[in-house]
Amino acid sequence: MVSPKQLLSVIESTLLGRTPPTAAQRIELIHAIRHSLPSLKALLSYPPPKPSDRAQVQSKEVRLPDAAPLSLDDHDVQIALKLSEDLHLNEIDCVRLLVSANQEWGFLGREPLEIFRLSAGLWYTERRDLLTSLYMLFRAVVLDQGLEADLVADIQSYLEDLITSGLRQRLILLTKELRREEPTGSGGPNSDSHILDSRGALVERKAVITRERLILGHCLVLSMLVERASSKDVKDIFFALKESAGEYSGAVESSKHQITFSLLFSLVIAFISDALSTTADKASVLSNDASFRREFNEIVMVAGNDPVVEGFVDCVRLAWVVHLILVQDGNDVGEIAASPLSTDTKSVFSCLEVIFANNSFQFWLDMILHSAAYQNEDEDVVFMYNAYLHKLMTCFLSHPLGRDKVKETKEKAMAMLSPYRTASHNQIIEGSGHPQETYEIGRQPFVSVLEFVSEIYQKEPQLLSGNDVIWTFVKFSGEDHTNFQTLVAFLKMLSTLARNPEGASKVFELLQGKTFRSIGWSTLFEGLSMYEDKFKQSVQSPGALLPEFQEGDARALVAYLNVLQQVVENGSPIERKNWFPDIEPLFKLLSYENVPPYLKGALRNAIATFVHVSPIMKDTIWRYLEQYDLPVVVGPHAGNTGYAMDTQVYDMRFELNEIEARREKYPSTISFINLLNTLIAEERDASDRGRRFIGIFRFVYDHVFGPFPQRAYADPCEKWQLVVACLKHFQMMLSKYDVGEEDIDAVTDQSQITILGQSSPIHHMQLPVIEVMKDFMSGKTLFRNLMGIILQGVNFLITERTNQIYGQLLENAVLLSLEIIILVMEKDSVVSDFWRPLYQPLDVVLSQDHNQIVVLLEYVRYDFQPQIQLCSVKILSILSSRMVGLSQLLLKSNSAIGLIEDYAACLELRSEECQIIEDSSVDPGVLIMQLLIDNINRPAPNITHLLLKFDVDSPVERTLLQPKFHYSCLKVILDILDKLLKPDVNALLHEFGFQLLYELCVDPLTSAPIMDLLSTKKYHFFVKHLNSVGIAPLPKRTCSQALRISSLHQRAWLMKLLAVELHSAEIADPNHREACQNILSELFGQRNTEYGVDHDASLFITQNETGSISKSKVLELLEIVQFESPDTTLKCSQFVSNLKYSSMAEDILTSPTTMGKSVYYHSERGDRLIDLVSFRDRLWQKWNLNNSELNSFGSEIELNAIRDAIQQLLRWGWKYNKNLEEQAAQLHMLTSWSQIVEISASQKISSLENRSDILFQLLDASLNFSGSPDCSLRMAQILTQVGLTCMAKLRDERFALPSDLTSETITCLHIIMTKQLSNGACQSILFKLILAVLRRESSETLRRRQYALLLSYFQYCRHVLDSDVRTTILEFLSVDEQDNGDLDLEKMDKDQAELAHANFTILRKEEQPILNLVIKDATQGSESVKTMSLYVIDALICVDHEKFFLSQLQSRGFLRSCFLNMSNFSYQDGGFSLDSMHRLCTLEAEFSLLLRICHKYGKSGSQILFSMGSLHHIASCKALHLPMKGSFRRHDTRVEKNSADLDKQQMVVAPILRLLFSLTSLVETSELFEVKNKVVREIVEFIKGHQLLFDQVLQEDISDADELTMELVNHVVGILTKVWPYEESNDYGFVQRLFGMMRSLWSRDPDVFTSIGSARSEIQQKADVSISRLCFSLSSYLYFLVTKKSLRLQIFDHASTATQQPTLASLVFFLGSLATVLDRAAEEKYLLLNKIKDINELSRQEVDEIITMYVSHSYASSSENIQKRRYMAMVGMCKIVGHRSRLIMLLLLLAQNLMNITLAHFNDSNSLKALSDAKEELHSLCGRLIPVLERLELVNEDKTGHNLKVFHRLARSLKEMSIQKLAN
Repeated sequence: MVSPKQLLSVIESTLLGRTPPTAAQRIELIHAIRHSLPSLKALLSYPPPKPSDRAQVQSKEVRLPDAAPLSLDDHDVQIALKLSEDLHLNEIDCVRLLVSANQEWGFLGREPLEIFRLSAGLWYTERRDLLTSLYMLFRAVVLDQGLEADLVADIQSYLEDLITSGLRQRLILLTKELRREEPTGSGGPNSDSHILDSRGALVERKAVITRERLILGHCLVLSMLVERASSKDVKDIFFALKESAGEYSGAVESSKHQITFSLLFSLVIAFISDALSTTADKASVLSNDASFRREFNEIVMVAGNDPVVEGFVDCVRLAWVVHLILVQDGNDVGEIAASPLSTDTKSVFSCLEVIFANNSFQFWLDMILHSAAYQNEDEDVVFMYNAYLHKLMTCFLSHPLGRDKVKETKEKAMAMLSPYRTASHNQIIEGSGHPQETYEIGRQPFVSVLEFVSEIYQKEPQLLSGNDVIWTFVKFSGEDHTNFQTLVAFLKMLSTLARNPEGASKVFELLQGKTFRSIGWSTLFEGLSMYEDKFKQSVQSPGALLPEFQEGDARALVAYLNVLQQVVENGSPIERKNWFPDIEPLFKLLSYENVPPYLKGALRNAIATFVHVSPIMKDTIWRYLEQYDLPVVVGPHAGNTGYAMDTQVYDMRFELNEIEARREKYPSTISFINLLNTLIAEERDASDRGRRFIGIFRFVYDHVFGPFPQRAYADPCEKWQLVVACLKHFQMMLSKYDVGEEDIDAVTDQSQITILGQSSPIHHMQLPVIEVMKDFMSGKTLFRNLMGIILQGVNFLITERTNQIYGQLLENAVLLSLEIIILVMEKDSVVSDFWRPLYQPLDVVLSQDHNQIVVLLEYVRYDFQPQIQLCSVKILSILSSRMVGLSQLLLKSNSAIGLIEDYAACLELRSEECQIIEDSSVDPGVLIMQLLIDNINRPAPNITHLLLKFDVDSPVERTLLQPKFHYSCLKVILDILDKLLKPDVNALLHEFGFQLLYELCVDPLTSAPIMDLLSTKKYHFFVKHLNSVGIAPLPKRTCSQALRISSLHQRAWLMKLLAVELHSAEIADPNHREACQNILSELFGQRNTEYGVDHDASLFITQNETGSISKSKVLELLEIVQFESPDTTLKCSQFVSNLKYSSMAEDILTSPTTMGKSVYYHSERGDRLIDLVSFRDRLWQKWNLNNSELNSFGSEIELNAIRDAIQQLLRWGWKYNKNLEEQAAQLHMLTSWSQIVEISASQKISSLENRSDILFQLLDASLNFSGSPDCSLRMAQILTQVGLTCMAKLRDERFALPSDLTSETITCLHIIMTKQLSNGACQSILFKLILAVLRRESSETLRRRQYALLLSYFQYCRHVLDSDVRTTILEFLSVDEQDNGDLDLEKMDKDQAELAHANFTILRKEEQPILNLVIKDATQGSESVKTMSLYVIDALICVDHEKFFLSQLQSRGFLRSCFLNMSNFSYQDGGFSLDSMHRLCTLEAEFSLLLRICHKYGKSGSQILFSMGSLHHIASCKALHLPMKGSFRRHDTRVEKNSADLDKQQMVVAPILRLLFSLTSLVETSELFEVKNKVVREIVEFIKGHQLLFDQVLQEDISDADELTMELVNHVVGILTKVWPYEESNDYGFVQRLFGMMRSLWSRDPDVFTSIGSARSEIQQKADVSISRLCFSLSSYLYFLVTKKSLRLQIFDHASTATQQPTLASLVFFLGSLATVLDRAAEEKYLLLNKIKDINELSRQEVDEIITMYVSHSYASSSENIQKRRYMAMVGMCKIVGHRSRLIMLLLLLAQNLMNITLAHFNDSNSLKALSDAKEELHSLCGRLIPVLERLELVNEDKTGHNLKVFHRLARSLKEMSIQKLAN
């Protein structure tokens, strides 16, 4: 069975949606109705208590249907039994109710009474849902809601079946039964009188029951229109009506009166609809039952004693008479009169006599139609009531019997009522007429009939359309009036009939023509003129008194004026311009004292309607008012007795205080203020800032609104009319005029007498807006009175609104008061700092009494008028931004809990709306969401923390959120996002809901509580919405662009939430860990059975040879955003053909802040949009300014043209706004998508399988979209950034351990078999990347990222194997795997070569555009893009074949331009500015490109560069002269690049030395002894020109030098050792420094190689290689000197011949050190290789030791499994082996050089002679040398990995010669 809540939800979504229901919705609705039929048939009928069930509950073991046995405790038993007793429910059902309530609210920690009330509230909520569902079904059938006919027919058939089965009888019974004080009704004497409703608010049970009875009454009324009532139904309803009417007088609540009305109108509708039934399927029931007519007539004619009950019975009698008349309608009246009277005819006459005798029409008016209950009833219900009253009176007046009876009463009224009565001056002042006489006049049936007809059409004038009966009655009733009472009633009816354009036109024609002899417009204007002449003559006659004004004339004139008001107000705008050309007579009586105030009020009300007729008419009214109306004298404040006027002036103040105040009625003052408000509202010129209205303002401020609380009022409605008029005036002053800087000094308060209409300016008085601001900011009269209205409270307003006629006026007063407070708060900040201390900001004034703030905020509870709720929310928003301790204030005032529930209820009520609110600024839900979002970052505890029910009494970050336990905005928001109902209506709520949760998740205080809540299994929040929101189809732009925009933002915020969870979640927490795993599996294709799908579903990627890959949610999300952005560049000139108007619009839009206000505004999302209202006003202002020379009549054609143009421009503005919003939404979603992809790729993807394929698909999709024409520039930047991340992660993934291993065995295959993409996939990437680079719309920022991605791609393609793991090592380790065929390094090399060639081919096809673009950027772009472009060219050189790109660069002159840039490099700021740093980066890139050419093309490339004068350009580069530190060593490697003291060595010195060293390769091609060689000469000249640089490098201490310093030293030494031997001059000291370096290095112990025998970090390994390379360069230089320059070294140093040259002894010593180092390095390499082979046999402890020794701590984590750690250890050892291999190779070459140098000395004859002279030294040298050579002979080839035959032979030869020398 469908639950009542589900039924209601289905009905609302299907029947109340904005769009017609879909087929699926219709099927769901019919299914829900069908399954709910049993509940609807047995409406509110529940199983009663049973002794057996009670015993089962008391046993504490209960078995619910379809559930396991349930154990209860003592409290559960007590509560269940209490529910059973109080609600008369079955005990088992009460246990079920407890279970449901616990699921809804959570009972942990609640008191038993609270649990009882929550459970009872849930039960009543279910009842209310069921009743509301039934009521909405009835409405769907009866009321025209635009539903399809067949759907309505289906629902109607179900309702008819329900009524036939007894539903109507059940409705009648429940209406009576629920009223009784018993458990089945409003509760027994021992029942709890309160429950907790669905919002957790405490409410009276009786109030809930009364609301149920009202819904039942409405259902009963509607049922009469679905199925005809039976005789039993009618009689039962009649008796129920009499019973309900008995308590009518004692009831205060309007709802009880409305229940009585529903019973009454059920009878009225039953009688009328039955009698008028003409369709076969709705045949009459009552009309064909003669016995019922006799029986019911007897019942209804029984007289009663209770006048109220009798009055309602009279109302039934009227409907019964019409029913009988319609039944007898076939008989002619003449026949009825001639023949004997039938029973029905007798009944008609007898009923008519009683009805008119008791004047039932007056009862209808007084007790029903004029009652507050009827006025405040549901609009649709009232329309239906009035529609059937319309039918009732139409039938009655169209029938001869009815017409005759009305004619009879008319004649009687004409005879009884006196024609006229004079109203003396005193009577006018103090009131006139005897009360009894007035009552008798009002009780005349004819007058009541006229007023009754008037009241019927008061609210529904559309019922008059085509109603000939009423217009016939009008003509009949308008004839031959002999007294003013009937005339007034008739004219009142005419004023009602003129409430629509058709009626207004007919009434005008009736009174304009000769339809009535004495009634017409001429009568009105003649009467006004007649009295004006009388008064004028009296005034002109000295000593004459003003004539008396006859009351009859006054009342008649008022009635005429009311008709005039309605005719003008509702008439056609075109026709009414010509109806009353001369309105001057309406003004002429305003200044006379003897004119009754109510007549003046009517005159001004009529005048006010002419203001809107035309601008000309408005100016005419101003002129006549100044000429005729009473002046406004600004004098002392009311109540100020210290001032007396010399003469009495009859002005508005006098009339107010002396005439109206005595009568306690104020129609004249009310109309006066309203008229002026209407005129002021139409004023468009705000240049004087309201200065001309100062007199009016002072009158309203001082004399009307100031003393209004002390005045007496005969009619409460007039009191609030007066207040509303005053407040409207103040509100206009604040809204029309701004407070600016010119008002800073306006702090004086002066007022003098000023008369309206005088020509003298009133510059000495303060402007109205300033006066209002000063009043509020000092808490004076206006503020106190206004707060007095507000402080009555929301509960008082709700009571008065529902139970009093003036409730709506009070509501308007409260609304205006709140709006004024908001306006003041918006303006006070401008002047508050300057007006202190006399004037304070309004929030400071309000905070002086905390109750004021509380009451203002509590109006959010008022749901009768949404505007009041909006104002309350806005006030809270303003106060929360100004008052730091607002939440503590609310907590101290004990109003916080109520306020939390009120805001939650307001938000929930908004989410249940079915109509879209187009303007989000008046959407209470959006405002509340914005309030919560805006306050998140304010000091804690703030309003957001309070309303979301964070713990504000302790640190917010420690809150344990329990949204189901507390009713708050958080509970409502989570429910809204959980259900996502009505996506079109609640789109913004869903969007801001996701945004709010995101902002809470990133806030430091709220992050932990909210993320812990969302990650729990209770919500599954992070994953659930990927399907419901994330990949749902995007709404079409043509259908609903607003929904499309919001849908994009919803997805964006959702993805941001997912990204936050992935990035910030505490993985140690199982909830967060599971949430992250679920997010990744959902995004990237893996499934989780916990969410209804299989873990073993197909994985994310399946790649075939062509590179096609399956999709996943993350790519579906990207596809959603892949659409062409809407055009925001569309100019308004394309919408408006007239160039004048389009240029006017362009001027306004390009200078948006002219005239003080901006034409743009920022939406709640932050989009800068056109304010269409401001845009429209500015267009009119500009047009008026440009066309001021036109006369007052203007050009009608020009006016129509500008009107049409403005409409077109507004349409353009609306389209521009929507397109801009959609473009921003698209960008927002893509940004969020990029965040979640980058976080997943960079941090979390390691937990997924097929990672490389995942990354490739993301990269491929990003490149696809970024290169498409639909992709905007900003979107392309985001997508390129995503591509960069994916490419970088792809590079990392190649060398990561595969995650799909099934065993713990690790082999070298796991290093070699990297997850390299196929060549086809790589080519696809390059091709799409080139297309993206060459896209039509681009920018330097985008191309920088694209160039970076291109460079990353080339780097990826170059390194198939880990660059730190040497191929030789892999070949050595892979001997075993070779046998299995799993490893083929040659094939891998071949594939890489093919890929390189394919890359080159792709680039060559696009060489023209790509080179044009890159070279243009490299030569003309900014410094940053120049740098990136140069590196791209560098990459192109890397993949070049046959010097294709090199030749292109040469032919285009690019290389020469690079050299010119080097020569022209300059700096003006010492090179420390950011611009200089950018230029240095460019210079570094240029050097890098030249170096790449040297390396790529070898000596030919170097030769090309040398031939272009490279050395000359480098030497002239000023970058070498930049200031540098004294040392090249960088002590702090974390220095930022823009630091002022950054070393320039890496950016300048190192690249130049690298290039210079490359050019030295050309030296080897020259003749050895050709010292004049050009290459050598230029390099030597360069060295000489930069001696300081070379000296500085050579002076570095290499013992603790960093890597860069060692590189510089190696390059300098390498350059010098290659070219300096050809230099004959020794003046520069380079040779001595090189010798000194030799002596320093070669005299050290083996520990010069720091990594040998110590901690073997990778950095130390590299340092050993650098030192070895340096020593090798020095040895090569020495070998050259010895062999080519005949240099001979001494054996030992001698004090007498001190030299810097090394000695043979030092060479032997160093050779010994090399032997030691070589032996250790070879042994270490051998051991490491064995460990690598045995890696799977090592224990975890041994593996951990290896990782500690060889692996960087940043890559090692102790939490990794043994498989992962073995892999890390193996890779780390392979890298060390690689470094050892390079070191061994260098050591072997170095040792070979040293042995050759020694051997050269032994072989040279001259040297032998010199050596023989020092035989002892020679013997000593040989003695030292022989052991060293023996050790070198023992160096093992297997351990070193090199062929040592030549090495060993050289060692043996030198050893033999040493032995010979030792023997001689």
